[in-house]
Amino acid sequence: MKQLAVLGGGSWGTALVMALAPKFDHVRQWVFETDLAARMQTTRENDIFLPGFKLPANVTVFPKLADAIVGADIVLGVTPSHHLRRVFLHAKPLFNDQMLLVSATKGLENITLLRMSQVIFEVTGYSSAVLSGPSFAKEVARGEPTACVISSEFPGLARAIQSAFATPNFRLYANSDPIGTEIGGAMKNVMAIASGVCHGLGFGSNTSSALITRGLAEMTRLAVSLGGQPQTLSGLAGVGDLVLTTTGGLSRNRQVGIELAKGRSLEDIVGSTKMVAEGVETTKAACDLARRQGVDVPITNSMHSVLFEGKSPKSAIRDLMERSLKME
Repeated sequence: MKQLAVLGGGSWGTALVMALAPKFDHVRQWVFETDLAARMQTTRENDIFLPGFKLPANVTVFPKLADAIVGADIVLGVTPSHHLRRVFLHAKPLFNDQMLLVSATKGLENITLLRMSQVIFEVTGYSSAVLSGPSFAKEVARGEPTACVISSEFPGLARAIQSAFATPNFRLYANSDPIGTEIGGAMKNVMAIASGVCHGLGFGSNTSSALITRGLAEMTRLAVSLGGQPQTLSGLAGVGDLVLTTTGGLSRNRQVGIELAKGRSLEDIVGSTKMVAEGVETTKAACDLARRQGVDVPITNSMHSVLFEGKSPKSAIRDLMERSLKME
C-alpha cells in the first residue's frame, strides 16, 4: 500500500494523517474549506482544528476531492456524519475495485438511521472497513500509544487495513462485527454528553460509575438488537471508547454536557465552536433507532429531552433515578 487518501480536515482526520503518514509513500488529505487547505499546504499546520502539530513531509493537502482520491490504494473517510453521504456521493465516480475503503466517522445518519458503513455502501456499492475505539485526536497526533479496532464482515479487508495502518504507537485489533463497533462508537458520544451534565452539576464518582455501567447496557442492548455481538461492546469499540469519552477532558461531547449543566442553550454551545460534537445529532438518531427496535434507552431518551425538548439537566437526572425499580 503506497498511497493513502484521507477525506476530512477536522482534528481526527488530521491526527490520522499524522499517525499513518510513516506507513505510506504519499498521503493526500482532502479539506473542505478551501482557505484552510491552502494554509495547511503552506504552513503545514491545521490552525483551526489541530493547531500546534506539523504535517509530515509526505502529506499533500487538496481542496478538491478528485486530486486527493485518484490513484489512492486506501481511502479513509473522516468527515462529520451529517456530511458523509454527500461527500461519498461526490466521490463515487472516483472509486474503483482496487481501492480499499475505510470509515473513521462515528455516528448515525438522521432520517435513515443508517450506520456510516451502510451509508457508504448504499451510495457507492462498495463495502468499507470501520475504524473505531478510544482515541483523542491530540493524543494520537502526539504519538501517544493508542489501541483501536478495525472491523469488517470480510476478514480479509480487516486484516489488510490492520496491517496497512498499524504502527508502533497505533495498534489495531481486528473484529468481524461492524454493527457492534459502529453502534458503540456512535452511542458513546451520547453517554459523554450525559457524563458532562453530571460533572457540570457537581456529581462525583458514584454517579460517573453508574452512568458508564448503565450507558454500556444501553449500547449493548441496541447493538445486539441489530445483530451485533455483545463481546464487541466489552472491548475497545465499546467500553474502551465509553470510558475515554465520559471521563476524558478532551471530549467535545462531554464538554457540551458540562455547558448544558451551566444553563447555556444548545444553540449557544454549538455556535461558539467550529468543532463537531457528534453526540448531539446522534442522540436524535439513536432515540429513533431504539424506538424502532423496541429497545429501552432511558439515558439516551433523557439526553434527547435536555438537548431538544427544554428539559433541565437536574430534572433529567432526577427522573432517571426515580424510574421504576428493575432487575439488573
